[in-house]
Amino acid sequence: LCSNNNPYASFGATLARDEEQNLWSTPHDVTHTEADDDRVLYNMIVVRNQLDKDSEEWQKLNYDIYTLRQTRKEVRSRWKHILEDLGFQKEADSLLSVTKLSIISDSQNMSKARDILLKLLEETNIFPTSWELSERYLFVVDRLIALDAADEFFKMASAMYPKRPGGDRADEGPRALQS
Repeated sequence: LCSNNNPYASFGATLARDEEQNLWSTPHDVTHTEADDDRVLYNMIVVRNQLDKDSEEWQKLNYDIYTLRQTRKEVRSRWKHILEDLGFQKEADSLLSVTKLSIISDSQNMSKARDILLKLLEETNIFPTSWELSERYLFVVDRLIALDAADEFFKMASAMYPKRPGGDRADEGPRALQS
């Protein structure tokens, strides 16, 4: 009943998608949020799928899609690593899990969560330089505020992924700490 060529298929459909169409790199994830950055990736996939697989444009889009997915995985991995170092070994995955049903725990936390997220973007390399803030991490920061761990998370992120002038190598952070 569902076809990739169906122009009436809703972007918000909750049917399981195959790995090619999944926006957060987890096959058959029906709970991912559909934020602006998801729509960008989705549009890239749609355009790529309309191109001839042997074309240069298809190869470029395919590479861009792969790169974006890998970047998302790396950012999530950084967050998980920090959460585990803060003592949330068993809870890290659930803290990072954001679904369509996720809500902000307290509307008063929204501005504080946004401020902390912006501070993480500006003062650490937990996100790549070209990263546009994802709504997904706003929910995670909100959870950290509710657990009274947001400030500790920021301190740990600053230590592990310090902002380097002229450098964008966030993956050097943990190695720098060990030396």
